[in-house]
Amino acid sequence: MSHRRLPALLLACLLPMLLAGCSAHEAETTTLDFWAMGSEGERVQALLPEFERRHPGIRVRVQQIPWSAAHEKLLTAHVGGTLPDVFQLGNTWLPELHALKALAPLDGTLPAEAEADIFPGVLAANRIDGRLWGLPWYVDTRLLYYRADLLAQAGFDHPPRTWSEWLTALHGVKAITGRPPLLLPFTEWQTLIALGLQQQADLLREAGRYGDFRAPAFRAAFAFYLRLFREGLAEVAGEAAAGNVYQAFARGRIAFLVSGPWNLGEFERRLPDALQGAWATAPLPVPDGTPYPGASIAGGASLALRADSRHPEAARALIAFLLEPEQQLAFYRETGDLPVRTRAWTQGGLHTAPRVEAFWQQLAHVRGVPAIPEWERIASLVMRQAERAARGLTSEEEALRTLDAETDRLLEKRRWLLEHRQP
Repeated sequence: MSHRRLPALLLACLLPMLLAGCSAHEAETTTLDFWAMGSEGERVQALLPEFERRHPGIRVRVQQIPWSAAHEKLLTAHVGGTLPDVFQLGNTWLPELHALKALAPLDGTLPAEAEADIFPGVLAANRIDGRLWGLPWYVDTRLLYYRADLLAQAGFDHPPRTWSEWLTALHGVKAITGRPPLLLPFTEWQTLIALGLQQQADLLREAGRYGDFRAPAFRAAFAFYLRLFREGLAEVAGEAAAGNVYQAFARGRIAFLVSGPWNLGEFERRLPDALQGAWATAPLPVPDGTPYPGASIAGGASLALRADSRHPEAARALIAFLLEPEQQLAFYRETGDLPVRTRAWTQGGLHTAPRVEAFWQQLAHVRGVPAIPEWERIASLVMRQAERAARGLTSEEEALRTLDAETDRLLEKRRWLLEHRQP
């Protein structure tokens, strides 16, 4: 045999073995599809090399989805059978996807001590019928942003803690600025619902079959909310009258607003340096005679697992990784999203950080909204009637009566399904 033919012959013999080795390696690699929304879809990728280093047989393929299209895209993907293995979603969407049987339960994904380390109200918002159908990834709630310097001019050396103090403070600041100092947009249902939760309102009755907005608890919250408009402390024109919120806050045109953690970074970036020491945050004021802080909304984003994922164990490993305190802190530094693990807060000193500390206090007292698929539409009904009453187009009593009636009609199909549910 010619020596010149020997290398070619060896290559011909070895090539099938090399290709077989490559195919075996590829077969051993699991690719997880992960949909993350908004900027989180970009920022989370900084954490994934560490996950893949720990799990050499798993690769994560991230797709970034705009929040504006996320809800519809998730529903369309479920119908088309193209949901990813793991996906991010707002926790108020969980009941809808659970009803569609799109989700796998996540009980046991985290050790018991790790579950216990999550803010209880936020974790509870991910439970339906006693099981976990999502795990919170980052937390959101609503509290008070205010101009501390204007409050001091009005004679207050601390933020208002009760509804009565809030009214007095608002009137005091209004006397200085000559304008309604509170921004309450009708496009945001969270403030009014948080006031209701502070009164222990259930919002719905009979396991989510009927509206409960005429009950005394929500009625008291609704009356206080409308009082803010009727006494000229909040303007019915809302954001349209205020214009750019940050400029209005800087000018003192707005001195109070109820908002979430994303505005911590926005205020630091958008307010002039001279005002960086003039604004602060505080838990929401509470009804007189009740403990402070009181309730607010349990919001944020969760991670969910596709019901028929081909890689459930790898997917659970990814979710557990993203909820480790160290990864939670790294994600906070990337995005400003507040961690769900309390250990991440204490390890990073967030629980005592200026302005962030108020969120730590508020998050210990959050409650979820009713865990039903129809909640988002019910919230729209709430704000439609609230706006009509604030503008004087209907009475307070008529608004609540209409709200209960409209909610009952919306829940008619739910009642039928519950009555005909197989045991």
